[in-house]
Amino acid sequence: MHWTKTLCLTLAVALVVVASMAGGAERKLRVVTTIPDLTALAQAVGGDLADVETLTRGTQNAHEAEVRPTMMLKLRRADVLVENGLELDAWADVAVTGANNPNIVRGSAGRIDISRGLPILEVPAVRVDRSMGDVHPLGNPHYSLDPGFAPTITQNILEGFSRLAADGRPTFERNRQAFLDQLNEAMTRWTKTLEPFRGAKVVVYHPQWIYFLSRFGLVQAATLEDRPGIPASPGHLVRVIQQMKAERIKVIIVEPWNDRKLAERVAQEAGAKAIVLASMVGGVKGADSYIGAIDYNVNELSRALR
Repeated sequence: MHWTKTLCLTLAVALVVVASMAGGAERKLRVVTTIPDLTALAQAVGGDLADVETLTRGTQNAHEAEVRPTMMLKLRRADVLVENGLELDAWADVAVTGANNPNIVRGSAGRIDISRGLPILEVPAVRVDRSMGDVHPLGNPHYSLDPGFAPTITQNILEGFSRLAADGRPTFERNRQAFLDQLNEAMTRWTKTLEPFRGAKVVVYHPQWIYFLSRFGLVQAATLEDRPGIPASPGHLVRVIQQMKAERIKVIIVEPWNDRKLAERVAQEAGAKAIVLASMVGGVKGADSYIGAIDYNVNELSRALR
């Protein structure tokens, strides 16, 4: 009889332990991000305490993501939605409405806008209208291409995660610091690689690169687009080619979804090179992490500028 009671007690304790372990697993934050850059940075902070999914691919134009039922399914289960803000991912509001998840509606604890506290560039000084193309009234939203902003972005993610999982904060802080240590080492390397080209001018297809170029002392001289998001007219392309020849501009930066043949024709006319860079993590082969994407862009650009 005594051994029966002991066995029952042992089984009860084992069940409690298993239940607590299962409960711990269930406490893992379910995180959804709007773009792959934020996925990489959220994973860096969350580590083993977060499952992170993204709504888009690195080869897409994040401005024009199509809201699909699969997005809503991901968002329906989410504890957290990490968004870029500045209207880059305004389409996410439609997906959130369809997901019917109060955890991630705007203003809730589970909604993290990581643009908070960043010095935003190219904020229009005049009233914006459609005749100006796809100009962002809140400023250029492509700040995740500047690795110098990663400390602030990851701090915003850390604070958001900690609101929902306060016990995990020490782990989030350790994860973030380990990532920033790696980033600082890489930043030294990137700065050294691009230092010989400081002040060099480049042409961009779409005005997406101002943060990246400014970080490393490079200059955006012109865009292939006539206006943001508006295809170039023949007259505009002639003027760009003339400018490139006159200023001896060697490089056109192209995003994965741009018209590469057009960029290559312009580059050939101007005696320059058109290079495709990773506008987000996963945008090109070999850019599968945040540091990997910046690595790829720095190395490709430095080779083209030689």
